[in-house]
Amino acid sequence: MAFLFLLSLLTICAAKPQDLQDKMFTFPQETNTAHVTLTTAKQNFGAVTVCLRSFTDLTRDHSLFSLATPNHDNHLLLYKTNNGIQLSIRDIAVLFPWLDYKVNTWHSICTTWDSVSGVAQLWLDRKHTARKYVTSGSHISGPVVIVLGQEQDSPGGGFVLAESFTGMLSDVHMWNHTVPRQDILNYMDNSFFSPGNVLDWLDLEFQIVGRVLVEER
Repeated sequence: MAFLFLLSLLTICAAKPQDLQDKMFTFPQETNTAHVTLTTAKQNFGAVTVCLRSFTDLTRDHSLFSLATPNHDNHLLLYKTNNGIQLSIRDIAVLFPWLDYKVNTWHSICTTWDSVSGVAQLWLDRKHTARKYVTSGSHISGPVVIVLGQEQDSPGGGFVLAESFTGMLSDVHMWNHTVPRQDILNYMDNSFFSPGNVLDWLDLEFQIVGRVLVEER
């Protein structure tokens, strides 16, 4: 009973918003269980911007950011492949190829998408890709489940070891609009920018499942 009480306290603490400035999530081993669930009150997005920083030695495919809903497992997915970085919106994928994504290097990644135009763009270390059409006409609408470290094949689950992330993730932000180019460059340069109004690394509500560490970056 005492153990269960302590476990419940740890879960409550994990879900309380925290300022993670100068910190990172470390995923130290391949598993099909360990992950971080991010919580937001916002559940409807006519446009989105997601930014994060990653460091890994993986050469295989792996998930960077996974947002699922009951209707779409890949309602918004950032996924590293051998050929580039793939963005999926409502299970429709587009590939941004030939990116200089090196192993054992910190990378800053941002992506934008707008439901009116259906157009997306990806940024990697201050360099932007060509803009590409993905899908238009419908919003991303909840209930949403956002996961780091795994790729969801069902909301909050369906994890596959071969798609898991190992390494470090930091500075995760999400907005419910397309962020202007200068703000994205400021994010890349660690200069001042307006933090995410959906997910804010400086006020992040999250829950850790399995062996994931919060460490100084």
